[in-house]
Amino acid sequence: MRLENSYKDSGVDIEAGDATVDKIKDLVKSTFNKNVLTGIGHFGAFFELDLKEHKNPVLVSSVDGVGTKLKVAIDSGIHDTVGQDLVNHCINDIAVCGAKPLYFMDYMAFGKLEPNIASNIVSGFAKACKENGVALIGGETAEMPGLYQLKDYDLSGTI
Repeated sequence: MRLENSYKDSGVDIEAGDATVDKIKDLVKSTFNKNVLTGIGHFGAFFELDLKEHKNPVLVSSVDGVGTKLKVAIDSGIHDTVGQDLVNHCINDIAVCGAKPLYFMDYMAFGKLEPNIASNIVSGFAKACKENGVALIGGETAEMPGLYQLKDYDLSGTI
């Protein structure tokens, strides 16, 4: 199998991925603050912890999903609110420990990547991040037609 055809042959649409990045990059950047040291598209996200603001810091992290709310979002065609829910779930998980959220990272997996749907989800991420003073510093978008039904997707967030 030729490498240039392998993604397309497996059902992964590189053009849809590029279109998604174009649609979400301004949304993501709108959440950045002075502590974000990298832009969109890097394999790692850099966040500088302000040690003047945080004396004796302890980092508290959590990973969460939104469960069956995804089915409601998919069936209703309303995707931004499930993005907001995911960010807020993650924030709540560390807030109950007395921790202050600093940044959020997402994982989106689609049966078939639809740039408009992905953009609506990221719009929800960005809205909740801005409302909570959190930077959306990175994420991963995967297209896996053999694993998910074509119209289905799954989300995970890390804070």
